[in-house]
Amino acid sequence: MGITQLSRRCYRELSGQQQRVLPARALCATKKLLLLDEPVAGLDPKVTSDMYALIQKLNRDDDITIIRISRDLNAAVKYASHILHMDHESLFFGTAKECQKSEAGRIFSNAEGRS
Repeated sequence: MGITQLSRRCYRELSGQQQRVLPARALCATKKLLLLDEPVAGLDPKVTSDMYALIQKLNRDDDITIIRISRDLNAAVKYASHILHMDHESLFFGTAKECQKSEAGRIFSNAEGRS
C-alpha cells in the first residue's frame, strides 16, 4: 500500500497520511471486505486521487470487496461498479452506468449543473 515508511510513527502524528493508514489497519482484521465511510473527506485533490487509486487496486488486484459511503455521486459513478443510492425521495441499486440513466442519477446531475 506504499506506507511502510510510516510503520514506526504514531498515528496521531501522521496528519495527511491518516486516511491512507486506516484501510491498512482494517486489512489487518480482514482480507475480504472494507467498509469505508467518506474515505476522501477533507483531502486535497492529489491525495483524493491517490486514495481512489488505492481503493481500486485493493478491489481489482487483491479481490477485496469495497463498500464506500459517499455523498459524491460523480465519484461513485466514476469509481464504483455498483451503486446503492438512497435519499428521502428515492432508492436505486444497480451498476454505475444504470445509475447515470436512473431518475436519481438524472436529478443529481441536474442539481450539480445548477451549482
